[in-house]
Amino acid sequence: MAIRDIDLNLTNEQKNMRDMVRKFGREAVRPAGIALDKMHNPADAIAKGSVLWDVYKKYRKLGLHKIMISQAAGGMAEDVDTMSKILVLEEMGYADSGLAISLGVDSMPFVLAAFSPDPEVQGWARQFCNDTKCNFIGCWAITEPDHGSDWITSFSEKTGNPGIIPNVRAVLKGDEYIINGQKSAWVSNGSIATHANLHVCLEKSKGVMGSGIAVIPLDLPGISRGKPLDKIGQRPLNQGELFFDDVRIPKSWMIISDPELLKGMGEVILSQVNGVMGIVFAGLAWAAFDEALQYSKERIQGGKPIIEHQNIKLKLFKMFSMVESIRALARRAFLYNFDNPMPSGPHAVASKVLSTEYAFKVASEAVQIFGGCGLSREYLIEKMFRDARSSMIEDGANEILSITAIDFMRD
Repeated sequence: MAIRDIDLNLTNEQKNMRDMVRKFGREAVRPAGIALDKMHNPADAIAKGSVLWDVYKKYRKLGLHKIMISQAAGGMAEDVDTMSKILVLEEMGYADSGLAISLGVDSMPFVLAAFSPDPEVQGWARQFCNDTKCNFIGCWAITEPDHGSDWITSFSEKTGNPGIIPNVRAVLKGDEYIINGQKSAWVSNGSIATHANLHVCLEKSKGVMGSGIAVIPLDLPGISRGKPLDKIGQRPLNQGELFFDDVRIPKSWMIISDPELLKGMGEVILSQVNGVMGIVFAGLAWAAFDEALQYSKERIQGGKPIIEHQNIKLKLFKMFSMVESIRALARRAFLYNFDNPMPSGPHAVASKVLSTEYAFKVASEAVQIFGGCGLSREYLIEKMFRDARSSMIEDGANEILSITAIDFMRD
């Protein structure tokens, strides 16, 4: 690794966590990500016997799936400090951003389930924490065919328009909700999940603002799935549609049933999701820089390694500066937002937007340094370039996120 570690205040426990995840990332995650990326049919990537399941099971055995879940539900959230969580995410992003996102989304329904007063729902969180065989897998079912950015701004007055109604709707009848509608092909882990963190419309008159969140198992009658999405980047991250046809769930499974409560949580949700993205793609940018630096030491042009050419030195230093700037911002925003009851949405958004855009720029410059080889699938940088490009749309397009961040400042 080419960038010197200048974190002077890391404890021995934090260093041990970093080194453990770094070893796991280099030896298991990155080779698996490369293999999954090369599979022509995305269905093969999630099939029984796929290397995807080896990574999932090793991740579970290390206990990393529990670090965001409270101790009360069998997790490790209070045992793992925020800086250690940052180091885990950064190392996973360095190893493979698609798998990093998949493994991160995996715990989302169970994090929410841990807060449920319903013993059955809370039990799912405990079962997830104890599961090393991947019998419990989570997804974040929010995006819809005609509602992507609408959901990102669901806490804003502009989406209170009754003409902006989410596709998936839940109607309360007695002690049950009846759910109908479709989530889009961009649901992360949608093709493999057993449980979903499901965003639904509860009050049509309030538009997207009239929403709630349920945690539900995905083997209920009336639920079906589309085929895994075929895409250019982050191919190891499986994604797919979810369809709901008169799906009945107990009232208690609607964890957030008050749209006003969800509106109040908007900045918290946005801060946490964007905070994770900022760290993961700072890790990818770091990895792309390392690939370029190592190649520049090996590639001979004009009778000497290209790192001795002035224009390559200038490129590499600019790349290095971008990587270190986004690592610093992403860490600062994450530390504040995960340890503060009043998070800063603008800082989280800035870390996501800048990290993903710089990751793409660094990967693009790395491809330029590789020259023709950078266009070949034989070299890892080609994959990193595609993965980085996907991130600028993922979890909210950077443009709409930027506008939303300014709205926070105005309020």
